[in-house]
Amino acid sequence: MAASIAGVFTDDLKNAVETSKVLVVGAGGIGCEILKNLVLSGFKDIEIIDLDTIDVSNLNRQFLFQKQHVGKSKAVVARESALSFNPDVKIVANHDSIIKPDYSVNYFKQFRMVLNALDNRAARNHVNRMCLAADIPLIESGTAGYDGQVELIKKGMTKCYECEPKAAQKTFPGCTIRNTPSEPIHCIVWGKHLFNQLFGEYDADNDVSPDTEDPEAAGAAGESALKTKANEQGDIERVTTRQWAQQSGYDSAKLFHKLFHDDIKYLLSMHNLWEKRRKPTPLKMNELPDAVAGSSKDNSAEGLKDQRPWSIVECGQIFSRSLQSLKTKFEDLQSKNKDDHLVWDKDDKDAMDFVAACANIRAYIFGIPQKTRFDIKSMAGNIIPAIATTNAIIAGLVVLNAFNILQNRLESCHSVYCRLRPNHRGQLIVPERGLNPPNEKCYVCRDSPQIAVSVDVNKLTVKELEERVLKSLLNMVQPDAVKDSTGDVVISSEEGEMEGTYHKSLAEMGILDGTVLSVDDFVQNYSLQVIINHREAEHNKPDIEIVGDQSKCQPKAEEEKSNGGSGDNAEEEDDLMLLDEVEETPSAKAERKRKQDSAEESPVSKKLRTSDVIVL
Repeated sequence: MAASIAGVFTDDLKNAVETSKVLVVGAGGIGCEILKNLVLSGFKDIEIIDLDTIDVSNLNRQFLFQKQHVGKSKAVVARESALSFNPDVKIVANHDSIIKPDYSVNYFKQFRMVLNALDNRAARNHVNRMCLAADIPLIESGTAGYDGQVELIKKGMTKCYECEPKAAQKTFPGCTIRNTPSEPIHCIVWGKHLFNQLFGEYDADNDVSPDTEDPEAAGAAGESALKTKANEQGDIERVTTRQWAQQSGYDSAKLFHKLFHDDIKYLLSMHNLWEKRRKPTPLKMNELPDAVAGSSKDNSAEGLKDQRPWSIVECGQIFSRSLQSLKTKFEDLQSKNKDDHLVWDKDDKDAMDFVAACANIRAYIFGIPQKTRFDIKSMAGNIIPAIATTNAIIAGLVVLNAFNILQNRLESCHSVYCRLRPNHRGQLIVPERGLNPPNEKCYVCRDSPQIAVSVDVNKLTVKELEERVLKSLLNMVQPDAVKDSTGDVVISSEEGEMEGTYHKSLAEMGILDGTVLSVDDFVQNYSLQVIINHREAEHNKPDIEIVGDQSKCQPKAEEEKSNGGSGDNAEEEDDLMLLDEVEETPSAKAERKRKQDSAEESPVSKKLRTSDVIVL
């Protein structure tokens, strides 16, 4: 291995490859390929993290896994398989979620670069923000079928992952899901809602019962139901789907009759809904159709079990069986913790069977084509088919960009796209010209000053953070602070909004070593990032230490004054002068005076701008 690397890499690159510590986030299709490429390229210090376990469906494209690995940690098995290529490599495997507070900015700072191979937006957002805060390069990658993309994210140099808004996940009107489904996806969403109503996290907005507030349902039945519902808001408590199921003992026959007969009969009573639509057909559990073309009841059925259509009678049987299995799991959870619940997972057999059966029964009722379990799993899990070749191409481009980073040639890390159809030049792999600069309006990577605060997170309270650090040391007036990774509000300028949490320690609020807080003081047009570093309190030593470029830690109004007030600033001053000539009410004048007073520089502010380290 060493000889082959020496023949290809320069001495400087070879040394950088062997001494750089790299983090790979994700051990799926792209992650497996990246890890293999890193090991074969001579990287000696690699860490990989992934929360997922190996499923049979992964084996056709994630080649570090084999059948005997099903059910095991992806990160752990990927490490074991990669070491077979080069046992001298140090690989640390974490079977964990990258979003957990443990993986904060200080964790990311130990790496030379981060290589993303994720499949969900929340985790990508977190890694993006941590790499920006740690100021280390991030190579973002992804594939969707035959399409793929690789791009560099570097603070102040390129746009970040959140610079451009992402397409929102498609949603459907509640009345369509409850009353008038017309596509298979409507029935699948209804089935997932039903799962949550019975066993998951309850959400009243996703109730599966007929929607009597649907504007189209203005017939006599709808009006009557609305009146009944209004009366129920007095002394009568409305029975939820879960309560109804629990009261019936999760009896599959009773639940089937309610969902697929009584509720459908009720919908039929809303005559206005069916003037221009096909009417649904109520079903009884003991009178279900026995076969559909190609189903397992049909002798001509061929192919894999998951890819054969189920007859409606089969759906009824699977509904009953999966319902009872889920009931047992749910009751077992609640016996240990009454607030616990099941979480729908496409890879959980009972959960997937339940949704597939319910979706097909409902589709049959409304005259909608039924789908195989395989198709429903793809639609319900938002699965985009993965192509092994695309993953390999993208992973190769990721590691080529890693070489550029190690040689400090970031300007060569262009965004690269892989497309099924070549462009007019016949290119399947298309690089962009130059780097994409940051979006000046991006609230994530905008150029906010950054301050590190060393405290004992187990002792300092949220109130002390606000009063002693943000207001006293950093001269803020009405700060709002949120955790950068999750968006959770920690400190609010709205009076009384966070009183219940102010007495808690930072650790109790999930603010641990390396947590990044985004802080804004809208009164002064003042924003900055605060990185919390944990340091145990020591006797006779200051309990708060602030490190950073204090010259930038001031309201923007003060920065503009210090820049001389010319050009655009002069025009803004003219606008202010015109505003001063307008007659003010006493309350408006008092508010303006308060803002002016609060913006004046305090002795603490002067001290911050003349010292690199402040202790308290």
